[in-house]
Amino acid sequence: MQVFNIRYRNTQGTLMRILNAASRRGLDIPAVNAAPAGAEHRVTLSLDVNQKQVGQLHREWYSIVDVIHVGSGAELSSEWSAPHPPAGVSLGESRAAAGA
Repeated sequence: MQVFNIRYRNTQGTLMRILNAASRRGLDIPAVNAAPAGAEHRVTLSLDVNQKQVGQLHREWYSIVDVIHVGSGAELSSEWSAPHPPAGVSLGESRAAAGA
């Protein structure tokens, strides 16, 4: 599992283009965290990828005009300290309510 940290300007469709780069390759995205970071925004993705896919993703993300920086690797995993799912959210209850 590799963690990617992407800083971008929050213009229309930028986050969707970032996520689409992973989903187009058929990669599971088990965890996503997007939040404002000052004047910019940041999305942190957790993906199970090989080295070739890492290079492809970096190249594609940097080709998006509003992407400012792409970082990846184990050094980013310490930044990801939020509980998953967020505290107080029960997936079982929300799924049961959706099915009712």
